[in-house]
Amino acid sequence: MSDERILVGLDVGTTKVTTVIGELANDGVLDVIGEGTVASDGLRKGVVANLERTVRSIRASIDAAERVAGVDVASVWLGVGGPHLASFTSHGMAAIRRGQEVTRADLERTIDNARAVPMEGDVELLHVIPQEYVVDGNDGIKDPVGMSGVRLEVDVHVVAGQRGPLANLRRAVEDAGVAVDGLVVQSLASSLAVLGDADEDVTTLVIDVGGGTTDVAVVRRGVLAHGAVLPVGGDHVTQDIAQLLRIPPDEAERVKQLHGVAQPELADRDVVLEVANPGYTASLSTFELAQVIKPRMMEIFDLAKREVETHLGALELNAGHVVLTGGGSRLAGAEPLAAERFRLPVRIAGPQGVSGLTDVVSAPTHATAVGLVRHATQHAAPPAPARGGGEAPAALRRLRTLLKDFF
Repeated sequence: MSDERILVGLDVGTTKVTTVIGELANDGVLDVIGEGTVASDGLRKGVVANLERTVRSIRASIDAAERVAGVDVASVWLGVGGPHLASFTSHGMAAIRRGQEVTRADLERTIDNARAVPMEGDVELLHVIPQEYVVDGNDGIKDPVGMSGVRLEVDVHVVAGQRGPLANLRRAVEDAGVAVDGLVVQSLASSLAVLGDADEDVTTLVIDVGGGTTDVAVVRRGVLAHGAVLPVGGDHVTQDIAQLLRIPPDEAERVKQLHGVAQPELADRDVVLEVANPGYTASLSTFELAQVIKPRMMEIFDLAKREVETHLGALELNAGHVVLTGGGSRLAGAEPLAAERFRLPVRIAGPQGVSGLTDVVSAPTHATAVGLVRHATQHAAPPAPARGGGEAPAALRRLRTLLKDFF
């Protein structure tokens, strides 16, 4: 195993923390060699609410992945989400000296001009993603290097987040004993995992239904064109069930997973559920349960559609199909309900194009974590080496964590 090829993605979500360890093979295939998923404790809507509990969850997830892979994790690519994220499109232009060809330096200068826009508040730039280049009025150019012209223009998609929540998430990871190689917005990571070569010719709306939030991404010709975070997710469905039946959230989640359907017409009217509570027993049919679930799922899809249309225009004119991913997409009936709301072809997808522990990471719940590793292979320098074998490196890392707790 070549240490320089080890890449780690860490998805810290509201309901779960997932670590995926990947190795980039010589043939370019991403092999998943380690995975660890634990319940998340300490986050609310993607933002750290309790630092100590978040650190504990992160540490447990990384430890689990290390045991599977047989390596010690030194650094991770960290997924970020939450309502504090914002995105917008900006335009930049630069002159090309007459008689000279466009160079890589010209591209960087044009992008720098596009990103030089005033932003309110204490924010940190996460991504500046070029959409397409224009040379002397000729648009649709993906790579203008070597072309002749006098004016180079570019549209970039800018993603930024508030420094406070980002700093708290970084600290939680560092207090767990590992370094942060970089931050990647979760909508971008999920898109990298679930979209393939066949999707590059059509604009795709990717909706990652998580626990506390839902990530929305519009991917045009393989590039993130718009992203957003909706403050509603699968946990809200669970809360609706808990409130209706007056049962604890854990029990409501179990009922949702075992009997939940997003469309009442798909439910069996003859199946009646009885849920015991202290002092009484709640009784309802799976049809009635679906009538509780459907409005919340409709809200998620309608908010996603409204978000896209507010920034890009009519959805039908901007997207060819919809891809659902994330834990919330696994709810029975979610796919046909989404097709009804969007009036577009819809499919549910998990990570694609990986080998190794495919049976473990093929579900939609692993889209963000696998996408983080894929982002690292495409856009970043190799992370700090992970070491296999001996226990000393892991012991030293845990010792540093304990010392931080006391000093």
